[in-house]
Amino acid sequence: MTPIRLVSSAKLPTEYGDFTIHAFEHSLGVETHVALVRGDVGTGENVLTRVHSSCVTGDIFHSARCDCGPQLQTAMRQIADEGRGVVLYLDQEGRGIGLANKIRAYALQDEGCDTVEANERLGFAADLRDYRSAVRMLHLLGVRSVRLLSNNPRKLAGVCADGVSVSERVPIEILATATTERYLRTKKAKLGHVLSSV
Repeated sequence: MTPIRLVSSAKLPTEYGDFTIHAFEHSLGVETHVALVRGDVGTGENVLTRVHSSCVTGDIFHSARCDCGPQLQTAMRQIADEGRGVVLYLDQEGRGIGLANKIRAYALQDEGCDTVEANERLGFAADLRDYRSAVRMLHLLGVRSVRLLSNNPRKLAGVCADGVSVSERVPIEILATATTERYLRTKKAKLGHVLSSV
């Protein structure tokens, strides 16, 4: 089991309503992940859940290169509207390569690479993310099965392990724009994301 523990919790009012924020740390002190929980997970069955990897550029600076920020906002809104759900925010920037390397990948994209080619030219796999921490966090929150807000089959497979099941995949598709179309086409063609708008 992934060595991760809950270290603190607090109320978090947001523009989408009230959540409780939980901070989780690895025992080795390498990463900090957070969970936003809306309402009471109750039996832990069929909990609407978004597993979201950190994207400083998209989530904080509202970059128009990706759909990360809009996906996070949409997930928070849907969970708030439902009155019960979880957002896991995982500390694995740039599909796991880190922020500095993500900016290096951006520079390669400016030269013509797509997102997968850029990661590979830097010596990384297309996607290094690991979802074992997400599974452990869900266990600690009392979640047993999720309705997963995702377009990513690999994420679904990664979450569907060690006692957490995915009862439904809920699409969370953001319409392509002029600046995200190639990015979304690459996710669909090379990473297998289920996308209908590109």
